[in-house]
Amino acid sequence: MKLTNRDFAAKARSVARDCSIFFFCGPDEAGASAAAHDLVTMLPGAGERVELAGAELRGDPARLGDEARSTSLFGDARHIWVRANGEEALAALETLIATGDAGAGAACPVIVIATSATDKSRTAKLLEKRKDAVVAMFYAPDLAAVTQSVRAMGDAAGVHLGGELAERIARAANLDVRLAASEVEKLALYLDASPQAPRRADAAALDAIGAPCEDDGFAPLVDAVLGGDIAHLGSELHRMRELSLNPVGTLLAFERRAALLAKIAAQGSGRAPDKGELQRLGVFWRDQQAVLRQTAIWRGPRLARLADRLVELHRGLFADNHGAELLLAQGLTAIARQAARR
Repeated sequence: MKLTNRDFAAKARSVARDCSIFFFCGPDEAGASAAAHDLVTMLPGAGERVELAGAELRGDPARLGDEARSTSLFGDARHIWVRANGEEALAALETLIATGDAGAGAACPVIVIATSATDKSRTAKLLEKRKDAVVAMFYAPDLAAVTQSVRAMGDAAGVHLGGELAERIARAANLDVRLAASEVEKLALYLDASPQAPRRADAAALDAIGAPCEDDGFAPLVDAVLGGDIAHLGSELHRMRELSLNPVGTLLAFERRAALLAKIAAQGSGRAPDKGELQRLGVFWRDQQAVLRQTAIWRGPRLARLADRLVELHRGLFADNHGAELLLAQGLTAIARQAARR
């Protein structure tokens, strides 16, 4: 079976009941991971989680079947959680299926989150026509979809969010549903909200908890690169790897900032925008100084070259899924050095 992020939520409960192999892929790695976590809660007796890395399975394809057909020390149910890159889990899944068809016995649910893989990958082709498997393709998110997801998260946590506030959270999280979920959780704690005692959130509460996700979001990396802050660039790239930020999602944050800089330049006033103008453009107050610095660096032909470079980098990420993280780091470093020369 093959699903997309548009219909997965509606069919998640039925596939959780009927399938045993789940392959999550696509450019929206954050959305795929969030959906995988939701799926586990719907499994009939998820039990203990056994985590395996794709690199481990690539070196030992038989291990997946061994783990999936083993029982825990206390005989409890279990499920296998695999985080892979590209086709790392292909041989292991082929072995799992072949041994099952040969009579090796029932296996526990296997959930694979495959970064840099798509529904056109060999792994997806292996699974998509099987009745006991599902391929879930998560396309790059759009603002409306993430805003809707944020409101649903709020309802589940007992936090009532208006459309404008939910959109603000979605923008601040750069359309990363994991970061948005973190903000909703912080709001629930701040408001002492729960499903049994719901509370309505407002802009003041969002300001109080630091909605732009300063610690976890993309903003520090965007500011370091576009501001030419070479001293902090290395630590920000390291943080990008540590948090496993999706390369395409990260690049989208740069494209949105470049679009904002172009919008400011298009006003053609010949002066730096004031705080009121930045606020009307949707720039959060904590980002305003960084944006002002970047408008001074990126203007005219330099801004046009930045936009072209980001488009070229975006194409490169889709052309080389396996090397996307390294390609992005190299591209951002080149941009930061250009900004620093200014």
